[in-house]
Amino acid sequence: MVLEPVDPNARFHERRANARRRRKLRRTAFLLALVTSATLGGLAVWMTARGAGSPVTEASKHTTTKTSTKPKSFLPKEIRGIHVTMMLASLEGKLAEYASLTNEGLNTIELDVKDENGTVAFSSPETPLADQVGAAGNYYNPAKVAKQLHARGIYLIGRVAVFEDPVLTARRPDLAIQHSDGSIWVNDRGLGWSNEYNKKVWDYNVSIAKAAAKAGFDEIQFDYVRFPSDGPIETAVWPGKVNEPESTTIAKFLQYASGQLKPLGVRVSADVFGLAASEKQGVGQSPQKMARYVDALSPMAYPSHFNPGTYGLTDPQAAPGMTVGYALDDFNTALRGSKAELVPWIQDFTMGRKFTLADIKDEILAVRNSGARGFLIWNASGEYTPGTLQPVN
Repeated sequence: MVLEPVDPNARFHERRANARRRRKLRRTAFLLALVTSATLGGLAVWMTARGAGSPVTEASKHTTTKTSTKPKSFLPKEIRGIHVTMMLASLEGKLAEYASLTNEGLNTIELDVKDENGTVAFSSPETPLADQVGAAGNYYNPAKVAKQLHARGIYLIGRVAVFEDPVLTARRPDLAIQHSDGSIWVNDRGLGWSNEYNKKVWDYNVSIAKAAAKAGFDEIQFDYVRFPSDGPIETAVWPGKVNEPESTTIAKFLQYASGQLKPLGVRVSADVFGLAASEKQGVGQSPQKMARYVDALSPMAYPSHFNPGTYGLTDPQAAPGMTVGYALDDFNTALRGSKAELVPWIQDFTMGRKFTLADIKDEILAVRNSGARGFLIWNASGEYTPGTLQPVN
């Protein structure tokens, strides 16, 4: 919550000055009034600071991003969270259904604010470009959602997918990675990517993150904060490209974004590939550089995404706990001396091999053994396996 500095004694000092002028005539009566007034005045200041008496209103089209009244110390000791898409959040009663998982141990939800398709979950006066390019939707009211989840004791992370953005690039080719003829470059799935060197792209994504932060989200997590990994990279052209390592460009974006967001009282984190700490991925993700500017890194340590032979394992997905453990060991080494915490993404989906409750529990045990701050569970369909969110006994 961001408030102008308030002197809680200002009202008292003013009345004390008046008292000196009237003390001889009404000393006893004034002292009684002073005690009563100071008590009520202190209560009024407290209620103002807590946001009491200022209900959140919903606009029919432009969703409010009014500053939330979330507690300042809302970060769980151990993060135990899930991902929820904006589409699922738009379904009547679905978010409440996820919130009920607090009964099983859930304390965190990561909710799409801007996804990898370039869609923004809500419209806001602070993000006019999202309206102009047709990216802004009406999936949920961010302030209402923050209030709802905070009431259940849930820590709320807003996911902002940054550079993969087919919506922005289709309407604003000047902000896209291009071909030499100025046409939009697309990856193997036909999706456009915005230009990592363009400051207007930075501002667009940060404005969306700021709208969520002001609405009450506790943390902003940047995803797709990297260069593209697939497609005809050899034909890609970046207008305004800077002669510096790609990892420096990505770190500079995070530095800029954090500088804009931290004054709003939110944490900042970023997703990285699961092997980013041990292998150069060619996408500009350097955990060491990124960790300087974020509160947490979230490696996507999905065992299904590790090739056979990685860490000497014939089938990393058949040994999920070992795979996650080896990956986090590498990240702990890479982040040594950094204040950034690890909150890895773990797998709760089947890709080639049936993934079971026992597999997920093995992943979680590895996370806890690594000393990470907690874990986030990913399932794109939003169907999570019961029995995975219990706190440590």
